[in-house]
Amino acid sequence: MTSHRTTQTMKPATAAKKLGVHLEATPAEFQEGSVSRDELNALQTDPPEWLRELRRNGPHPRPVVAARLGVSISGLARGGVTEALTTEQIEALRDENPEWLQKERATQAEVRKEAERLKEKRAKEAAADS
Repeated sequence: MTSHRTTQTMKPATAAKKLGVHLEATPAEFQEGSVSRDELNALQTDPPEWLRELRRNGPHPRPVVAARLGVSISGLARGGVTEALTTEQIEALRDENPEWLQKERATQAEVRKEAERLKEKRAKEAAADS
């Protein structure tokens, strides 16, 4: 018996999320079709110019905006940022450094510090159990 392998495909929204780009900014042919695993891998390995341009200048989806600003996605929402931003808009926000951004960055730093503390605590407990 031979096994017939079917091609896995995903919706354009899923592929855009995996590529870290804003779906509405992608070309129409990308938005209208489905993307196979092989096509996604090819886009990640050797991105076409439109993908490089989107990654460089945006508009960027909220997870990318949050990462570039050093805050959480929830922090973006609390700061009133609900739409995709371009690289230029992100830079302007960084330069402006509004109070909400300072506060959210401090909150994010505390979250990271607490996560690191818990990780070290678990490591010590694991070492003591050994």
